Amino acid sequence: MSITASAQDKVVLVGDSLMAGYGLPKEQQLSTVLEKNLQKKGYNIKIINGSVSGSTSSGGLNRVKWTLEEPNINLLILGLGANDMLRGIDPKETKNNLDNIIQIAQAKNIKIILAGMLAPTTHGIDYKKNFDRIYPSLATQYKLPLIPFLLEGVAMKPELNQSDGIHPNEQGTIIMSATLEKGIVKFVKKTK
Repeated sequence: MSITASAQDKVVLVGDSLMAGYGLPKEQQLSTVLEKNLQKKGYNIKIINGSVSGSTSSGGLNRVKWTLEEPNINLLILGLGANDMLRGIDPKETKNNLDNIIQIAQAKNIKIILAGMLAPTTHGIDYKKNFDRIYPSLATQYKLPLIPFLLEGVAMKPELNQSDGIHPNEQGTIIMSATLEKGIVKFVKKTK
């Protein structure tokens, strides 16, 4: 399931502070680490950071059209929803916004990897169940590759997070990058 070879594969990250690299210098941000690691492995790839700290799925929907205006984008990594969950936004609204973003990307023939999030029980068990179902449900509906939990191996590990306990530090970002790489390499071609 490879993308047609082009001079350079372009991958856009559309997420919130977790993907934007909140609190980190540019060289430690996810887009930079991911691009450098994939290039070292022989991929001619450009990772575009279309993530905005504090963004909700609604904010992502509002900016996705212009984010995807760049020509020849091959792949979108969609990682929104964490701020919706933190704010207790109705999971139906979050799902609807993500659904619309997926449709916009598909209309431009851009492949999508869905990077999911899991809710704590802060807003109750029912909220957690409804929120946690969003990503697998959309992945099934649109036959998208799913990363069930973007922060797998990073969340709740103080040594992999900044002092706020939420945002990955340099080491946490390296783990997130490795998680995303596994999905990305299925869509891009090596140059050699």
